[in-house]
Amino acid sequence: MIQLILMMLLVVSGGPAYAEWVEVSTNKVAGVIAYADPGTIRRKGDLVKMSSLFDLQTTQTSRGNSYLSIKTQQTYDCAEDRSRALAYTKFSGNMGHGAEVYSVAVEQPWKPVAPMSVGQELLKVACGKR
Repeated sequence: MIQLILMMLLVVSGGPAYAEWVEVSTNKVAGVIAYADPGTIRRKGDLVKMSSLFDLQTTQTSRGNSYLSIKTQQTYDCAEDRSRALAYTKFSGNMGHGAEVYSVAVEQPWKPVAPMSVGQELLKVACGKR
């Protein structure tokens, strides 16, 4: 009986972890809202990894597949104000829902973060500069 209760508790408490997306930037002209997930922030010195999400108002097409959102993982260099993509996944639905239509995990080269950009707003969240 105790084993049954323990198994039931594991099932109830072992549900999926959901991201806590925080809106960072909105571009109504482009129809994009950028979100960050502060719960994914992992710091190692001046380098910080963080997940973000780009939610689109209009359907985009890539490689013959339609998508409405993109989840990314980036590394930010807080000392040098630069970033690099580590991975991204495109989803058929908004807010990272629906089918995965394309995914890639390749560490990109470092790029400077442009002032007054969505990238700068994401860097501020990742580096705690907000």
